[in-house]
Amino acid sequence: MKKAIIVLAVFVFCIASSQNASATPAKTTKPAKAAKPAKVHRESNSSGLGLTALGVEAGLVDPEAAGSTIGFGAFANLGNIARDVRLSSHLGYWSKSENAFGAEASIRDISLGARAKYMFHVSSPKLQPYVGTGLGLHFFHMKAGIPGFTVEDTVTKLGWDLGGGVLTPVSPKADLFGDMWYTVADINEFTMKVGLAFRMNR
Repeated sequence: MKKAIIVLAVFVFCIASSQNASATPAKTTKPAKAAKPAKVHRESNSSGLGLTALGVEAGLVDPEAAGSTIGFGAFANLGNIARDVRLSSHLGYWSKSENAFGAEASIRDISLGARAKYMFHVSSPKLQPYVGTGLGLHFFHMKAGIPGFTVEDTVTKLGWDLGGGVLTPVSPKADLFGDMWYTVADINEFTMKVGLAFRMNR
């Protein structure tokens, strides 16, 4: 008896559902909305200091009167000192040596400094150009000699940087960038580098 009541209840429920479905007018299907473009992840451009990214870079360094060589660097983005003005600290290294007719000469530069970059807003969501300036300490080590005689000197000089570049997001947590900088110091330098910045705030 109990099973018969359950079967009857299910039968009545099915009939009522079919009648309600037939009485309900068919809804007009709206065209699907176009998919929104994927969001481009960037570091915040609002003001506020704090570690936002760590990165590495490498490229061409052309020191004055020494010939071009390869340079390497590392940096930390430290947030914004004002809206769209990004602060970063950087560490750089390059060396160059020559050997001719038994005479040897070498020069090395280790630099430590800070830069402020103004981040532009353009129509392309995947490109962000910037210009910047900064100051840095350059620890130059110079060595020259011939067989039996060598002279060395180490000097520390303050340098001024001026340059710019462009960055593009390559993942939700990383930016690829390329930039050029000119440094006025005891030995002036022109650098062209590419690098990756890994964001810490996402």
